[in-house]
Amino acid sequence: MTLRPLGAAPEKCMIGGRWISPANNECLSLINPSDGSVLCDIAKGSKEDIDQAVFAAESALQGIWGKTTAAERGRILARLGHLVLEHKDELATLEAQDVGKPYKQARADVLALARYMEFYAGAADKLHGETIPYLDGYTVYTLREPHGVTGHIIPWNYPMQIIGRSVGAALATGNACVLKPAEEACLTALAFAELANKAGLPDGALNVVPGLGSEAGAALTRHKGVHHISFTGSVEVGKLIQRTAADNVVPVTLELGGKSPQVVFEDADLDASLPFLVNAGIQNAGQTCSASSRILVHQSLYEEVVVKMAKRYNALQAGPAMDDWDVGPLVSHRQKQLVEGFLAKGEELELVGRGKILEDAPSGGAYVAPSLFAGVHPDHILAQDEIFGPVQVVIPFQDEDEAVAIANGTNFGLVASCWTTDGARQMRMAKKLRAGQVFLNNYGAGGGVELPFGGTGLSGHGREKGFEALYGFTTLKTVAALHG
Repeated sequence: MTLRPLGAAPEKCMIGGRWISPANNECLSLINPSDGSVLCDIAKGSKEDIDQAVFAAESALQGIWGKTTAAERGRILARLGHLVLEHKDELATLEAQDVGKPYKQARADVLALARYMEFYAGAADKLHGETIPYLDGYTVYTLREPHGVTGHIIPWNYPMQIIGRSVGAALATGNACVLKPAEEACLTALAFAELANKAGLPDGALNVVPGLGSEAGAALTRHKGVHHISFTGSVEVGKLIQRTAADNVVPVTLELGGKSPQVVFEDADLDASLPFLVNAGIQNAGQTCSASSRILVHQSLYEEVVVKMAKRYNALQAGPAMDDWDVGPLVSHRQKQLVEGFLAKGEELELVGRGKILEDAPSGGAYVAPSLFAGVHPDHILAQDEIFGPVQVVIPFQDEDEAVAIANGTNFGLVASCWTTDGARQMRMAKKLRAGQVFLNNYGAGGGVELPFGGTGLSGHGREKGFEALYGFTTLKTVAALHG
């Protein structure tokens, strides 16, 4: 199948504003997880391609891009956001086919990508330094300057959204980017590069090199010409990237996943909470770093919540992405095997709800039925490890202290939610829950492009999204002038 995502060339790399064949002339097959068919071939980038991309980024910084004003950077990003919206249907189709997520979720991701461009377009010229009162005869001020060449290694679960929050912020602050998308899903990354060219982004300001993480990704991480690395993915790879970057003393932003709880107290509004309790666990087939995989419920409501969640689970249907069912396939058969391995470890647990895989779903698809387990001990592997599939566990608790202990009782700390109408308890829980984001009587706040995002513990460090991300993609310079 020949696929040309918005004019992009999937079997090539975008380097220096041009589509270039990989140095080794090798390709990888991109698989449609809905049916197992081959979508197209993509470039298998190598160290040589990364070298060329970093050189192109450095050249852009020494040339037009390095001289582009903040206001003009904002105008380019604004044009790019408009182009994303103009091609929203094509982009959503690419994302749904590539990742396997239902089409309606892919459309939401397109809108998020456009919103990131709008937000960072408006923020580009609003990142200011400060003046500092100092000794008589001195004027002291600070400048926010780009790192230089930034490396971006993004995962397969939300390519468009993570491009928006990572590359968008880096470009807004004047960095030149080298992007290594995941080999499982990279079509929208390539399409985005083509749209960036059309928006007037100077050659070399954005370079995209598809390929294997162990080859292209590793080469980008250890490249001495890269001055900052942004990575979203697994804990194991994140640790490896941080160790490698340390050799070059390069700052790293890591977002590594979570085991996020929703805590339901006895005074919670169940009608309001139930859609969030379920949807936050099954969105994108549970392949979401901030997925709510643990539901903690006060003992007085426990049975009622389990029954109502199970009813919702039993009505869920999994099928091909473009047919827009509740749940699509997992991204690959490898991911399916990983999730099925976790399910096997839960065979002794109480399975209270399970969705259905459509009878006519393609046999080559990577489908897993959404599964809900009740009565799970907080220390069980299904309550401790990130599954990255449509699996949730329900855990009872007796009081607020126990709820906090269970919620904080994993090595992750990305997102948490608390459902209660008690205002004082809301404030206590917001302070006690160990997470980068805490939601009160909601979960996710509609995506929240404006809201800083990141975690603690094994969830990583650094912040993306919102204005805070701009600080991470800049370095602070202090200027002290002695003038008498």
